[in-house]
Amino acid sequence: AWNNLYNRLEQDGLLTLDDAREQRAIGRQATLKWVAGIAALFIGVVSVFVWFNQDTPSATDTLVLHNAKGEPTLVTTFEDGSIIYLGAQASVEYPVHFAENKREVSLQGDAFFEVSKNQKRPFIIHTQTAMIEVLGTSFNVKSKDNDAFSLSVRTGKVKVTSKIDNQSVFVSAGETALLQAAGLRTLQTNDMEQFNSYLRHVHFKDQTLTDIIRIINENTDSVQLKIAPEKGDRRVTITFQDNTAEDMAQIISLGFNLKLTKQQNILYIN
Repeated sequence: AWNNLYNRLEQDGLLTLDDAREQRAIGRQATLKWVAGIAALFIGVVSVFVWFNQDTPSATDTLVLHNAKGEPTLVTTFEDGSIIYLGAQASVEYPVHFAENKREVSLQGDAFFEVSKNQKRPFIIHTQTAMIEVLGTSFNVKSKDNDAFSLSVRTGKVKVTSKIDNQSVFVSAGETALLQAAGLRTLQTNDMEQFNSYLRHVHFKDQTLTDIIRIINENTDSVQLKIAPEKGDRRVTITFQDNTAEDMAQIISLGFNLKLTKQQNILYIN
């Protein structure tokens, strides 16, 4: 296409000889850069593309996010900065804009939440059999229709209320709430694998680079990523599988032709 364009311009006398040579050089240089970039992305076993959303939803719209069977964890950020890691065969329904006095969503299936703290606007999650209320914490919810409801807290404290008999319990970090035929009860747990399993194969859909990097930083202690502010608002759809934080930073840099530098344990994407 590039060759056809400047050949036609040259035939029509719209380019001088020097201009044509310059255009050919630029075309070859640009092509080599793109080929190198594409090859690097394939080597990283990841696909990256910028997602431009032309439709602007109204404040009263409700969105539904669904993750299909066999798919990686689907990660999205709500407008308040809270994050949901949606498991396979799970879905969440939420408003474009939360109400002034509460943040309310509905969940079917399994998901891990990291809720931004806001004392004046509790975060409320409705499942088929229970209601969950938090101010700011992280926890794992299992609410598939054919399984018993359970909630395990990684940080903070969560209130769980049964929709069957209105019984409520408070669940702290290191505890699990179970809702079974006998009722709602809590027990101690040290199963960290249920939290970590969401992070091995993750899919970010239409997320800003700022949010993606914030999520990476919250889930690693080895390094911290920082991105130039003018690049942070770019929206991306990207998948990672068994990648380290440094791998992710390298893939992001290659995908956007950015420079990656390291100073001590901080990776700068410029």
